Amino acid sequence: MERMLIVSNRLPIHAVKREGTFRFQPSVGGLVTGLGSIYKSRPSMWIGWSGVPRERLGTQKREFMARLESERCYPVFLSRDEVERFYHGFSNRTVWPLFHYFPLYTTYNKNWWESYKRVNKMFCDTVCAVARPGDIIWVHDYHLMLLPRFIREKLPNAAVGFFLHIPFPSSELFRLLPWREEILEGLLGADLVGFHTHDYVHHFLNSVRRVLGHESTLGQITCDNRIVRADTFPMGIDYRRFSEAVRNPEVEKAIRRIRKRMEHHKIILSIDRLDYTKGILRRLEVFDLFLERNPKYRGKVTLIQIAVPSRTGVETYMMLKKGVDELVGRINGKHGTIGWVPVWYLYRSIPFYTLVALYHLADVALVTPIRDGMNLIAKEFLAAKTDRIGVLILSEMAGAANELGEAIIVNPNNKEEVAKSLKEALEMSEDEQIGRNWTMQMRLRRYDVTRWAHDFMDTLSSIKKVQAELRGKNLGDGMKMKVLRQYRRARKRLLLLDYDGTLIQFGEKPEKAKPDDELLDTLQALVRISKNEVVIISGRDKDTLEKWFNILNVGLMAEHGVWLKEKKGSWEMLEPLRNDWKEDIRPILELYVDRTPGSFIEEKEFSLVWHYRKADLELATIRARELKDALLQLTANLNLGILEGSRVIEVKNAGINKGHGAVHWLSKKRWDFIVAVGDDWTDEDTFSVLPESAYSIKVGPGTSRARFTVDSVTRVRSLLKEFVGE
Repeated sequence: MERMLIVSNRLPIHAVKREGTFRFQPSVGGLVTGLGSIYKSRPSMWIGWSGVPRERLGTQKREFMARLESERCYPVFLSRDEVERFYHGFSNRTVWPLFHYFPLYTTYNKNWWESYKRVNKMFCDTVCAVARPGDIIWVHDYHLMLLPRFIREKLPNAAVGFFLHIPFPSSELFRLLPWREEILEGLLGADLVGFHTHDYVHHFLNSVRRVLGHESTLGQITCDNRIVRADTFPMGIDYRRFSEAVRNPEVEKAIRRIRKRMEHHKIILSIDRLDYTKGILRRLEVFDLFLERNPKYRGKVTLIQIAVPSRTGVETYMMLKKGVDELVGRINGKHGTIGWVPVWYLYRSIPFYTLVALYHLADVALVTPIRDGMNLIAKEFLAAKTDRIGVLILSEMAGAANELGEAIIVNPNNKEEVAKSLKEALEMSEDEQIGRNWTMQMRLRRYDVTRWAHDFMDTLSSIKKVQAELRGKNLGDGMKMKVLRQYRRARKRLLLLDYDGTLIQFGEKPEKAKPDDELLDTLQALVRISKNEVVIISGRDKDTLEKWFNILNVGLMAEHGVWLKEKKGSWEMLEPLRNDWKEDIRPILELYVDRTPGSFIEEKEFSLVWHYRKADLELATIRARELKDALLQLTANLNLGILEGSRVIEVKNAGINKGHGAVHWLSKKRWDFIVAVGDDWTDEDTFSVLPESAYSIKVGPGTSRARFTVDSVTRVRSLLKEFVGE
C-alpha cells in the first residue's frame, strides 16, 4: 500500500511547554477528528506545525522531533512572527472571512501575503525532504492553497491531492482577492481538488474560467499541459465512534447526570466554535423570539449553548464574545424564573464523553451557521441518536444540508422561520422523528469518513491514470526521432496542417492571427522539398487564405472542406452548395451577439460563424448552449450542420468537413509518409479518415482520435523545422 503524506496547518498532536518540559496532547478540530482513523489505519505520515514557535525549542529540538516522529508526525518549524502573519493574518483575516462571505471583515495586507507564500514554501521544503517515490501527498485546507503548485515544481510526477474544508466562494467574491491568480494556480498544481459540495466545485470552476481562462469539461480542467480534476467529496464522520460511544460507561454516567439536572425540560443543543460565521448571536435571538411567541414553553425548554473559544486575541472575536455574553444575560434576565435558566452557556470545550451524552439526550440540535463548509456537528448528533429520537434543524448554508435533506432545513437569517421550526421540532411525533433520522443515519453510516477518504484516493488514482494515458500519447523525443526517421526515408510525403491553434496562436479577432515571417519561412522551406506536399486545412474563408499564402506553393482547403485549391491551381468546390439559407439564420446569430457582449459574427461564403472568445466565458457558455439548441430546431429540415470549435459555433452545409476534404489529397497518390496536425474537434474528422500508418497529432491535451499529442504551437513549429532539416 502506498504511503500517504497528510499535510495540514496543524499536526494531530500539539505540544505545550510547562516548567521547561514539552507535553503532548491531541489537537482538536474537524480535520483531525475526521482523518484520525484514516491516518492510523495505513502507512502514513502527517506534516504540519506543532503549535510551538521555533524560538521556544532551544536545545530540545532533537528530543522534540523524536517524540513527534514516534507518532508518525513531522513538524514544520514556524516562528512567532510567521504564525502571526501567515496564520492569524492572511489565513484567518483575509481568506477565512472572504471565503465565508464576510468581505467587510476581510483585510488585504501585502506583508501577510508575502508571509503566506513564504510559509507555503517552507511546507513544500519539508514535504520534499520526507517524500519518497510512490507517496500520495494529500494537502488540506485554506492555509496551504499555494502548496500544490510548489510541490509540483519540485516533484513533477508526484500524486498530489488537495481538499478544501471551507466553502469556495462565488467568483464575484473570490475576484476581490488581489492575489486571486496565484491562489488558483497554486490549487491547480494538484491532480485532484476536492470540495464538500457541488456548489463549491461550480464556484471554483467559474473562478478558474474567469480569472485564468481555463475551461473545463465534466470537472476536468486543462492547464499547463495537464488534466486537473475538481470534484465533490462530502466529508463523513467516524460513525461507529459516536454510535458505539453511547454505551461507554463514562458516557452513560454523563447521561444520567445531565438527565437528573434537566429533569423534565426539553433540551435544545447548540455547539460551535465562537466564530462570526456560525451565527450564534442570531441563534440566541431566535430562541428569545421563540420564547416570546410560545410562552407555554417557558420553564419547559432549555437551550444549551456551548461556544468553544476561538482566536481569542482577535478584536472581531472579542467583540463577538462580548455580544454573546450580553445577549445570554438579557435572555436569562428577561425569561428566567427561580429554578429555570433558559440558556445554559458554556464558553469552553467539553470532553468527548460529555459531548456524546449531550448529543444523545438533546431533543433538538440547532445547527444554523450563516456559512459553513460542511458542519460535522450535525452528523455527529445523528450518529449518537441510537434511539433515533430527536430533531435536527440545519442551516441551508451548511454543506451538510445537501446530504441531510430529511432534517428541518432553514434560512439562518430568517429568525421567524427558525423560531417556527423550533416549535415544529418540539412538537414532531416520535414516529416522524424515527423515520427521518433512520434515513439520514443509513446515509451517514454508508458514507463515513473512511469511505470519503477512499473515494478521494480512488479518484486521485483515476486521474493519474488519465494523465499517464495522455503522457503515453505525448510525442516525446524517442517517438519524435522515429517520426523523423520515417519522414527522411519516405519519397512521397503528405503534410496536412490545421492553421488556427496549430500553426499560429488564436487572436482576439480572426483577422489578427496572420502568419508571421518565421512561419512563412518554415512553410516555404518545406514546399521547396520536392518530396513534400503541404496542405493547409482550415476553417478560414478562401479569400483570407489566398491573401496570406498565395506566395507559397501549398495546397489549401477553406471553410472546413467547402473550397479546395491545389498548389498553383484555382479554387474549386468539392460539391455544389447553397447559401440562400444565411438570410434565415443570420437574425438568430445577431440576436445572440446583442445578448452576449464581446461576441461577433464572421460571415464566409457558405457558412456563418458566431465567435465568443472575447465574451464573458460563463455567460457565453450558457448562450452557446441556448444558441445551439435554437439552431438545431431551426436547421432540422435545411440540410445544415452545426459545428462547435474553439469558442465558436459555425453553421454550414451538412456533410462538409475537414475529413471530407482531406480524402481528396489522400486519394491522389500512394503516400509513404502522412502527418496531420490539428487542435480541436473540427480536426477529428481529418484524423478519422487517415490510414493506420499515418501520424496524427493533436495540439494540447484532451481526448482525441489522434495517435499523439504535443503541448503547444511552439512544439508544432519545432517539428516542422526539423522536417526542413531532413
